[in-house]
Amino acid sequence: MKRKDLILFAVLLLLAGVSFIISRMMPEKSDARLEITIDGESYGSYSLGDDQTIKIGSTNVCRIENGVVTMTEADCPDHICVKTKPIDRKGGSIVCLPNRVVLKIIGTNASDEEPEVIAG
Repeated sequence: MKRKDLILFAVLLLLAGVSFIISRMMPEKSDARLEITIDGESYGSYSLGDDQTIKIGSTNVCRIENGVVTMTEADCPDHICVKTKPIDRKGGSIVCLPNRVVLKIIGTNASDEEPEVIAG
């Protein structure tokens, strides 16, 4: 390999790395929604595009701000859900086990929903 080939390879590798990092930093919120369930039952579905504070029953409070979801309050003893890293991508979740509250980011496309299970 010549010196110019090595420089070209290094530049292409650098561009690929920068592109990957930028794509990971950009939240996938164009069609994403926050789905909240309590004890397996749907509590509500909220757009990540709307900044809001959501009181979840009498036990938890979550916040959607700039497409990022955080659990801000909980009356559980360990507060692990409040200490959990904020979520902003499809598939991200925050769980409060003592209160049986699950926050999960989902897509709005029909293909993003979980498949039906058919037993035969």
